[in-house]
Amino acid sequence: MKQIPLPIGVDAEPDFDNFVAGDNAAAVDALRRLVIPSPPVYLWGPAGAGKTHLLAALARQLRAEGARVGWFDAETPLPWEFDEGWWLVVIDGAERLDAERQHAAFALFVESATHGAQMAAAGRLPPVDLPVRDDLRTRLGWGQVHAIKPLTEAGTRAALRREADRRGIFLSDDVMDYLLTRFARDLGSLMTLLGQLDRFSLAERRAVTVPLLKKMINEESGHA
Repeated sequence: MKQIPLPIGVDAEPDFDNFVAGDNAAAVDALRRLVIPSPPVYLWGPAGAGKTHLLAALARQLRAEGARVGWFDAETPLPWEFDEGWWLVVIDGAERLDAERQHAAFALFVESATHGAQMAAAGRLPPVDLPVRDDLRTRLGWGQVHAIKPLTEAGTRAALRREADRRGIFLSDDVMDYLLTRFARDLGSLMTLLGQLDRFSLAERRAVTVPLLKKMINEESGHA
């Protein structure tokens, strides 16, 4: 069954407390304790491992301290202009930057160094393997580099159970197995799907079951 894009809605904003660390505890701790400004931070790992979540958690932590944050990715329109009020500048999806955005990203590194802002970035590849210009690759790999590993199946199940408990959902083994065998296995997609299922079950006034999940997917895909 094809994964259907579903809206996040009012789900919890990413922070360090709602990130399921798994084998990434050291990286999470390093980000929590990051002293601003420090050398650049770069996170790499497969899609869905939680890189964007961690960048957002870092941004949220700094905003709570009164900081301002600039956030860029491959879809951010040009020009990219640095704001001297930023404490943190984030570049997500480094491997997807085109030539113009690579140039803009390098300029942000230069401006950040000049004004004492923290740089943090993420991509699916380690810095040495990124398909970007050499000077940008060097900047991305200059400071802390953390490999972010996806959860094991047991960790994913535990995370889904915890989120279901938080929402007051009884998640049966049948529903859990269906989620893990029919949809994208990364935790971000599964959490989004669980949130949608929670709202759908409330609207239908029915318990969360495999038939209810199938009905939701059929309606979302226009096959009601």
